[in-house]
Amino acid sequence: MSILAWLVVGLIAGFLAKSVVPGEGPGGVIGDLVVGVIGALLGGWIFGLLGHSGVTGINIYSILVALVGAVVLLAIARMVTRRSGA
Repeated sequence: MSILAWLVVGLIAGFLAKSVVPGEGPGGVIGDLVVGVIGALLGGWIFGLLGHSGVTGINIYSILVALVGAVVLLAIARMVTRRSGA
């Protein structure tokens, strides 16, 4: 998958994840992009453990995989920041 496709899927997934998980997000379009791309990697890993393919291109399945990873990432980040008192 090309870098541009990763960025597009990551941006969409980051935006959607920020809408799904309540609380303050990492800030702006760049924050959404970072959360989405890292979430796509995390989602691909999670789906791989379950025997499914990860992100395969710009399609609904890939956005779903990236969204799952981004939601997990945001939930973990929010739990960590809540515990540290930040």
